[in-house]
Amino acid sequence: MKGLVVTTEHKGVFFGYGEPTTDKIIRLEKARMCVYWSSDVRGVLGLATSGPSNSCRVGPAVPAITLQNVTSITEASDKAIEAWEKGPWS
Repeated sequence: MKGLVVTTEHKGVFFGYGEPTTDKIIRLEKARMCVYWSSDVRGVLGLATSGPSNSCRVGPAVPAITLQNVTSITEASDKAIEAWEKGPWS
């Protein structure tokens, strides 16, 4: 499984481990939700490139989640995965 940043039609932004797909439904394991990201992250693709900074708000991981109405799935870099795993909440 790969580290993925997933967005939904309902403006949800999630990180977790799964398999990239073109389906509108995806299951992520060890999933977290980004409630707020600061401008230093530089948007959703920044969350996949460098991950959330200490100024962001990332919720705790759940064992698994199934997301519907998926609008994008982006593979996260190793650096981003490390930052997501820290789960910053400022």
